[in-house]
Amino acid sequence: MTDKKILDFQQGEFIYFNKPYRMSSFGALAFVRTRISQKVDVKRVKTGHAGTLDPLATGVLILCTGKATKQIESLQLNDKEYTATLQFGATTPSFDKEYTVDHTYPKKHITRELVEEALKQFVGDIMQVPPVFSACNVNGKRAYELARKDKEVELQPKQVRVDEIELLDYNDELKQASIRVVCGKGTYIRSLARDIGIAVGSGAYLTELCRTRLGDVRIEDCHTIDNFQEWLDAQEIAPYIECVQNPPGTGKKKNKKWYGRSKSKNNSN
Repeated sequence: MTDKKILDFQQGEFIYFNKPYRMSSFGALAFVRTRISQKVDVKRVKTGHAGTLDPLATGVLILCTGKATKQIESLQLNDKEYTATLQFGATTPSFDKEYTVDHTYPKKHITRELVEEALKQFVGDIMQVPPVFSACNVNGKRAYELARKDKEVELQPKQVRVDEIELLDYNDELKQASIRVVCGKGTYIRSLARDIGIAVGSGAYLTELCRTRLGDVRIEDCHTIDNFQEWLDAQEIAPYIECVQNPPGTGKKKNKKWYGRSKSKNNSN
């Protein structure tokens, strides 16, 4: 009989989370961190995430706690898989539904065969211009911060890698395509949608985006916002030791250590 694993959020744990629609990646991190911190009875458990998802995207977000946060950079190098839905015949400033349509284009000529042929040119190492509504650094500012102030933002093309791209479905009446993409670090699926629209002689933007895999972690492995607390309550959790420099009221310069309370299923409230 295998002993049940005891979670140690201080030494480091990986939490796989299915980020919901319209929640930011930081919001998802805060949701999980708050509940973990309450569980071990400390103010804040060190937590980070590997690979930001746009608020309108859903899917795999890997959260790291404690010493596991040192592995965030290496986790971000793993390949990623997405499913996405593209709407042809129009564009938006953000290349998704965050902003409304700003231009329309001819689309009657677009067929399934045309889309399938166009997708072939996006496999391999390609040059891609990131969206202006992105976290790219522009003279110390985030590009999206400047774009939201209606300031002109010019981003340079960068090389990204697309390992696989396939057409999953095409709705000729709506002129919508569903695709699956496997890609490397730094690839923007929103920019890919824009470029596919141009390749078929039209425009396009994302109406749906889901990260279905990051490295070996699949969406089926992830907790949801609805079941996370129940899962956490059922775990055995190691005590958390928190250190404070110059604790208030102690008059001491030494670090003070204390044990946070671990609230496992056998030690609740």
